[in-house]
Amino acid sequence: MLNPQHLAAFASIVRAGSISKAAIQMGCGKSVLSRQLARLEQDLGARLIQRSTRRLTLTQIGEQVLQEALQIDKALSNIEQMAGQHQQEVKGRLRVTCPMPAIGHLVPLLTEFCQRHPQIEFTLLVEDRLVDLIAEQIDVAVRVAHLEDSNLIARKLADSQRVLVAAPSYLAKAGMPQVPDDLRQHSCLVYAAGGKVFDEWTFMQDGISNRVKVAGCLQANNGMALIAAACSGAGVLLIDRVLVAAHFASGELQIILPQYQLMHGSPIYAVYPARDWLALKTATFVAFLQERLFVDL
Repeated sequence: MLNPQHLAAFASIVRAGSISKAAIQMGCGKSVLSRQLARLEQDLGARLIQRSTRRLTLTQIGEQVLQEALQIDKALSNIEQMAGQHQQEVKGRLRVTCPMPAIGHLVPLLTEFCQRHPQIEFTLLVEDRLVDLIAEQIDVAVRVAHLEDSNLIARKLADSQRVLVAAPSYLAKAGMPQVPDDLRQHSCLVYAAGGKVFDEWTFMQDGISNRVKVAGCLQANNGMALIAAACSGAGVLLIDRVLVAAHFASGELQIILPQYQLMHGSPIYAVYPARDWLALKTATFVAFLQERLFVDL
């Protein structure tokens, strides 16, 4: 198979009028171009240039090959320019995925990023499942989880703090808990998955740990369902702060027992496929997430 770079080198030699001049213009050694020309002639099984001490003369087949080589040389030049421009301008479409409960916090930031970079377009895939980034051509995934080892690149954005929340309507009816043990008398919304029920909540104050077993009207394996239940006034919820940030802003939920420390929630990562080079749009977006995402956590 012919090497396109050898064809481009052949076109450059003809345009320059000599191998020496072409080498100077291309910023490479004369011997490099000589070898490339020789290899091209060897691959074609034909001499393209008649060499003399004064000038280069194309053979008949050399003239025919030159017309195609010029097009290849132009194409390679255009590709280099496009690649350079691609790495200098933040533009194009970014395919991003995130878990459903995170959209309230992430979507406004996508809008802000578009305002900073008007030539960016987003496709957002909202999935609680673990998306195959390579198979589904995802540029960046925002994941709120402890990650397993993989061939993906992960950039940690933050440690999400856990908060205890309830709707004002629920608190008006059931009363505001004053200490963790009060939760035993409240309806608590509990996460349950994989055969495990996470119904023991641990609180820290002044170095003292207090573990409280809770119960309530609903267990679910989906954070979005539990958040919806809490917003509707169904009970008290222990949740990663990032997942309910938008509900604080809207007043749908408020924090309970803020004087107590809770265990850290899941770390938040920006994850993307490992590549030899990273597109500027992707690198800029990941840096933006590190700058802006969850800064209030």
